[in-house]
Amino acid sequence: MNEITKLLGIKYPLIQGGMANIADHRLASAVSNAGGLGLIAGAADDKETVRNKIRLCRELTDKPFGVNIMLMSPHADEIADLVVEEKVKVVTTGAGNPGKYMEKWKQAGIIVIPVVASSTLGVRMERAGADAIVAEGQEAGGHIGELTTMALIPQIVDQVKIPVIAAGGIGDYRGVLAAFALGAKGVQIGTALLVAEECPIHQNYKDMVLKAKDIDTIVTGRQTGAPVRVLKNPMAREYVRLSNQGVSLEELEKMTLGSLKRAVFNGDIETGSFMAGQIAGLVNETRPVKAIIESLFEPVEKYKEELKIL
Repeated sequence: MNEITKLLGIKYPLIQGGMANIADHRLASAVSNAGGLGLIAGAADDKETVRNKIRLCRELTDKPFGVNIMLMSPHADEIADLVVEEKVKVVTTGAGNPGKYMEKWKQAGIIVIPVVASSTLGVRMERAGADAIVAEGQEAGGHIGELTTMALIPQIVDQVKIPVIAAGGIGDYRGVLAAFALGAKGVQIGTALLVAEECPIHQNYKDMVLKAKDIDTIVTGRQTGAPVRVLKNPMAREYVRLSNQGVSLEELEKMTLGSLKRAVFNGDIETGSFMAGQIAGLVNETRPVKAIIESLFEPVEKYKEELKIL
């Protein structure tokens, strides 16, 4: 049995990305029911909103699922307590170091899987008691680091003893195979699930992903130290243009305030922030979550055997 499937009690070594404003109880339960690990995004939601989503998810699946906590959230401390109160089995974290919560979570028997973008942070998380880590390359959608997945994964694998889960740039079974070849024990998927039938985003968002080509993402926020990969649209292009002209951080923040919600809930093509990874060009049809996950893994065993002759 694969280390990740054994650790998490799931069929496939796959974690769903904890996508802010997107990953709710509907998507999380669909992923868990399909054999992966679904995640509810804590993001900027308050404690009771996340509690409600956890309880709704339990009504929709009897399989393991988790909560992603964005450590920059003003509600991070209370959601860190909530996962203990609600006996959540798995927590993933992003945008920071969850070290101050680790003892509390481990005492509660929670499996902790931080998302990291460097081997240095990966080593630090292992020392803090993480059960595994998600190593995310800059091909991913949303907040990103600087290293590519191909460069990052083998370097982290060489530095830690806990299982590494690869994220960023994985859109079909070939990406899964590549992740395994680099030493990862599992994958985290986000962009490929945006167009799933169960994904609760505006149809305009799904259409933008479906129509995207390989060159249709752009990174905003590099100058501010908080780079974010999104699909190209008028807002993203204008942001980059103004940023290159040295416009103040305050002015840039005004442009992006609420932009993800405008994309997710309103489908605002002009001013929304449509976070998606570079593999959006591989995502060409809307399917149920189960079909998407099966297409990622069913060909893998066959190709693993063929690759032995190389």
